[in-house]
Amino acid sequence: MVASEFGVPPNLLDLLKEPVLAVQDFLVLTGRALKNIFLSPHYTDDIFLQMDGIGVGSLQIVALTGTFSGAVMALQMARALASYGQVGKTGTLVSLTLVRELGPVLTALMVAGRNASGIASELGSMKVTEQIDAMRALGTDPVQKLVTPRVIATAVMLPLLVIIADFVGLAGGWLIADFFLSIPSKQYWSSAWRALDWSDVAQGLLKPLVFALVISLIGCYYGLRTTGGTQGVGRSTTQAVVMATVLIFIFDLMITKIWVS
Repeated sequence: MVASEFGVPPNLLDLLKEPVLAVQDFLVLTGRALKNIFLSPHYTDDIFLQMDGIGVGSLQIVALTGTFSGAVMALQMARALASYGQVGKTGTLVSLTLVRELGPVLTALMVAGRNASGIASELGSMKVTEQIDAMRALGTDPVQKLVTPRVIATAVMLPLLVIIADFVGLAGGWLIADFFLSIPSKQYWSSAWRALDWSDVAQGLLKPLVFALVISLIGCYYGLRTTGGTQGVGRSTTQAVVMATVLIFIFDLMITKIWVS
């Protein structure tokens, strides 16, 4: 009756109900997880365990991704700059592109593929085996115990992984510049260093902090709402990775737009 008064078909309201409730539940989970950062207990051992799994466990794939990204960019940038006779500026473009954009985004995507899925599957398995219900019965807050440590660990480790990815990316670009483009090492590193200012560094560290919250909270959200046994765990894992990837690109655009305005 209410839907017809406003000219909205009842079926459309039924379609919108589930997404709206999902957004509401996600915002509630986000608020509780962030509030618990300042409340006791802090479960420090869990935080360090998650930091090891998320940070150290992702180090190899992040380093490989950063190295080859820098190398590919050096090749592509040098080819574009050759038409202007500015091949020596390759280090400048590689540095700016890595620090501002590709370093944070590619690192976040690698971490999302590895850890958002891991978080969702881990918490999903706990949910379908009723371990989370048992935790509540024993008086332990699942958000405080399971979600907040993962949020803190991801927020600490992802910016550090981005710094590593930026450095090895510059090193990959240097290898290409030195061995294939005949650009002196001193010229490459000098142009790469001078191209950066504090605004670029701040932007390059703000993005992974936001991405870290997205990755950890999305993984936890889909893990905690898992239903349907082992098939539900697989479904939640897929949804977590897809949603985290999409939100990384959306927030990247939003931060970039705000920063350059």
